[in-house]
Amino acid sequence: MTGRHHLFIPGPSALPDDVMRAMDRPTIDHRGPAFQALAHDVQDGLRWIFGCAGPVVTYPASGSGAWEAALVNTLSPGDQVLMYESGQFASLWAEIAGRLSLKAEILPGDWRRGAEAQRIEDRLRADPGHRIRAVCVVHNETSTGCTADIPAIRAALDAAGHPALLMVDTISSLGSIPYRADDWGVDVTVGGSQKGLMLPPGISFNALGPKALEAAKTATLPRSYWAWEPVIRLNADGFFPYTPATNTLFGLRAALAMMRAEGLEAIFARHRRLARATRAAATAWGLELQCAVPSEYSAALTALRVPEGASADRLRQVALASFDLSLGNGLGKLADRVFRIGHLGHLNDLSLISALAGVEMSLGLADIAHQRGGVAAAMGVMAEAQRQGEPA
Repeated sequence: MTGRHHLFIPGPSALPDDVMRAMDRPTIDHRGPAFQALAHDVQDGLRWIFGCAGPVVTYPASGSGAWEAALVNTLSPGDQVLMYESGQFASLWAEIAGRLSLKAEILPGDWRRGAEAQRIEDRLRADPGHRIRAVCVVHNETSTGCTADIPAIRAALDAAGHPALLMVDTISSLGSIPYRADDWGVDVTVGGSQKGLMLPPGISFNALGPKALEAAKTATLPRSYWAWEPVIRLNADGFFPYTPATNTLFGLRAALAMMRAEGLEAIFARHRRLARATRAAATAWGLELQCAVPSEYSAALTALRVPEGASADRLRQVALASFDLSLGNGLGKLADRVFRIGHLGHLNDLSLISALAGVEMSLGLADIAHQRGGVAAAMGVMAEAQRQGEPA
């Protein structure tokens, strides 16, 4: 088809031209002074975006690698970890914990809301011997479009007087939804490159607090590639213990520069506006949101349920074949029941309107029961934001 592909999955997200140009260069010596300067710039920017003063360990890996790194650097075989089942990605993190000889206890959820602080507090109060060594939650559950209140979960651990580490997955929230690791008392934050940071997949992060660094001194799970200590030690001089993803790091420096120029508050406001517009479209279409708690609606994506008997995958096939529009599929328990609209990263109002128009036309072509007017409802939200002086 002519024109650009319309990528509206919840990550990987669209790449800005500045990021692509930054990566479009010959590979450089990753032991030389030019790379050393790049590494220092990126480290400073990562601490800014995570909201942390401590080290941020960067891996040439997907987010799954950073999940594993968070666990193996802080825990020992047989340790118990509490995982809140907020959706598919929380479940996958629990599976990794089980494969690592950890005892993964899952607090079951209905995939209609984020991790609940009160339920976590109740479970920790029932653990007076402090057998639970870590609590793992997903900040923004990509499979459902629900967020978790991380400060409330930190408060739950404190109220229970429990010493467990708090680990948070921000793979689909970092750079799109407010997050402050140090202010919120998070011990290990997991991040990835391919969503709010506007990069290709391939690099991931652990942002570390003092308690996690202390736990790493006594943890005995095997670790080599994932070990924090050699990365932290060599990063101090601008280098890595393995071959880093040099060209992607050039892209990361460019992406962080773009984000600093826009400002985090403006970025977060833009994402909230795009999310409001998408939800307004869904309401007009008569489609139900997968996230059932308004205070937990994600600003990075919206998951929409199709009517009983309809196929979300059929809708996605029509959108791709007819309009070159990629929408996110339903995962795990939600396979073929939901489709997901990603509205994160390098995106503006008119770009989102094009995707919503494609969805509305595809609903008709796929013979899925709906009402018209979703695009008009979204435009109304955007126009009102302009009248109120929101930054574009």
